[in-house]
Amino acid sequence: MIHVETNNLQAIGYDESQGILYIEFKHSDIYQYYGVDKSIHDGLSYADSKDKYFDKMIKKAGYTYARV
Repeated sequence: MIHVETNNLQAIGYDESQGILYIEFKHSDIYQYYGVDKSIHDGLSYADSKDKYFDKMIKKAGYTYARV
C-alpha cells in the first residue's frame, strides 16, 4: 500500500495477478475492489483529484467490494 494525500483516502494498493484494488480510507477500514483493471489503478495513482477519480471510476462503476 502506498500512502496518498487526499480528503478521504489514506492509502492505495493493487494486486495485479488478482485484479484487486485496495483502498484504505482515512476514517474507516481497508476495502478490496474486485475485477479492477491495472489502468484504473494507474489512473487513480496519477489523478490530480484521487477522491473524484475514486468516486467516478471505482465507486460509481459498480465494482464488487468487501471490507477487509
